[in-house]
Amino acid sequence: MQEPARKELSGLANRFESFLFDLDGVVYRGHQPLPHAVTTLNLLREAGRQIFFLTNNSGATREQYAHKLTAMGIPTTPEQVITSGWATALYLKKALPNAKLFVVGEPGLKEELASHGFALIENPDETLPDAVVVGIDRSFDYTRLAQAQYAILEGARFIATNADPTYPAEHRLLPGAGAIVAAIATATGRKPILIGKPNPEILAPLIQAQRIHPQTTLLVGDRLDTDIALANHLHIPSALVLTGVTQRNDVECAPLELLPTWVLNHLGELLGDAVENLLIHPTA
Repeated sequence: MQEPARKELSGLANRFESFLFDLDGVVYRGHQPLPHAVTTLNLLREAGRQIFFLTNNSGATREQYAHKLTAMGIPTTPEQVITSGWATALYLKKALPNAKLFVVGEPGLKEELASHGFALIENPDETLPDAVVVGIDRSFDYTRLAQAQYAILEGARFIATNADPTYPAEHRLLPGAGAIVAAIATATGRKPILIGKPNPEILAPLIQAQRIHPQTTLLVGDRLDTDIALANHLHIPSALVLTGVTQRNDVECAPLELLPTWVLNHLGELLGDAVENLLIHPTA
């Protein structure tokens, strides 16, 4: 399919050819798109910019995220979506090919791993896995904690899709995968191998394929310790939006390595006067 011709944009967006957007707290909260998100993303797409979505949430597959975004009015293909679950599967294909896995996670993560050829173990007491993979799991309980503990103490590798302590839902913050990872780390005394943001491993597929170039890409997120830390590690310009976890006073107290290039109240400010008055607040 032919890409749309590049068009001029107003505001900050015109400086960049590619955009990496976090999802929870940036594009939507739960099932509700955030103000200006649909309009802004579609204007970027229509102007010929590359758009990718980069999420630490391993609860769904790339296909499921693409379907969710499309249903919100943001046409998206699975190839535009990078999840920590998908990145974990790619990591394991290199590090532990043909591994047996015990997964503390939701069906989306299990489907992603199974689609890459991994055998999934339901009960470590019957068959010891080669690795325990942990992501968001809203049905996590003591039995799963004990099973993960046993497998890791018996020698299985401890892999975490991400360590986000919370994620923004419609009306409040909820515990994230990091809360579950912390419980298993406490029970085992082991630290996990972390795959998702801020680990640069999650962006390796796009960078190695030269689908994005750091100097012409803007990473937009709502967390300093994941989104902005990843951008700074890879020398990618970044914009923090205040529609998710991080608030302005958090930026004022942040160390230099976690400071974004710009702080925006919402995604509409990427386009300045094309949507409404542009209010960018440099923090560095």
